[in-house]
This record gives sequence, structure tokens and C-alpha cells, in this order.
Amino acid sequence: MSRLSALCAVAVLTCASAQVFADASSHAAEAERFLQLARADKLAVPVYAQVQQMFAQRFAESGAGKGKQALLESYQAKANVELDQAVSWDQLKPEMVKLYTSNFNEQELQDLISFYQSPVGQKVLQKMPMLTAQAAQLTQGKLQVAVPKVNKLLAEMSAELEPKKP
Repeated sequence: MSRLSALCAVAVLTCASAQVFADASSHAAEAERFLQLARADKLAVPVYAQVQQMFAQRFAESGAGKGKQALLESYQAKANVELDQAVSWDQLKPEMVKLYTSNFNEQELQDLISFYQSPVGQKVLQKMPMLTAQAAQLTQGKLQVAVPKVNKLLAEMSAELEPKKP
């Protein structure tokens, strides 16, 4: 009788684990659908552009002429290879799927997909990079007023924390 119970338990656990795997698989598939719709594969594009600009700026600062342009392009290509190994979509996708599946259940992902497929969702996707950049610029502009004051407070606190000399 105990052998029958053990076999039943194994059968139940096998079915349950198959269901969990199927649920996890469909959950991951929904996360992938959302990430594709949200154009997450383009997340690293600004990083590439920033690195390319960094090399171009260093090149310009060096005073190298057009005769050395091939050197700049060679190093920019090498930097792209390094970035591909670190932040290409193939590198990011598995972790992004985990990130979204751990923060949104399958129904929530389906709801997000429905929203982003709607006209207003498409508009959000189109406008969000510009809005994010403008919001960051706005915030940075406002911070320029506060940073000197915060730095002064930090210096004052540091002075108060220093041991007093007799």
C-alpha cells in the first residue's frame, strides 16, 4: 500500500511540476512579448552612442588630424565589440525577462501588452525616450541651484564632525 502511495505522490508531483514549468514558460513568454513591444532591445543604444562620443571627444582633444581618423574608427569598433559582450540584447534579454517576471505576474504582463498595443500605449512608447531625456534635463537644471547649497551643508557638517583642537 505504501508503494502505491509513493507512486501516487510521484505522479501528483510530476503533474504539478509540469504545470509549474508550463506556467513559468508562458509567464516568461509574456515577459518577452512585452519587452519586444516595449522595444527593450534598443535600451543599450544610448550607451553605444555615448561611448562612441567619448572616443570622438578624446580624439578631438588629442588634436589628431583627419589622417588618424582610421585609428578612431578602429578603437570605436573595438569598443563596440566590448559593449556587445556586455550589454547586447542577447546578453540582457534573459536577465530582463527575469526582472519582469519577478515584478509582474502573467496577467499584469498581458495587461501591459494590451496597453502598449493601444494607440495611447504606442504614443507613450514613441514619446517616452524624449520625455525621459527632457525630464532629466529639467531636473538637472533645477539641481544646479541646490548642489552648491548641499555641498556647503556637507562641508559644514564635516567641519562640525572634526575633533576640536584644544
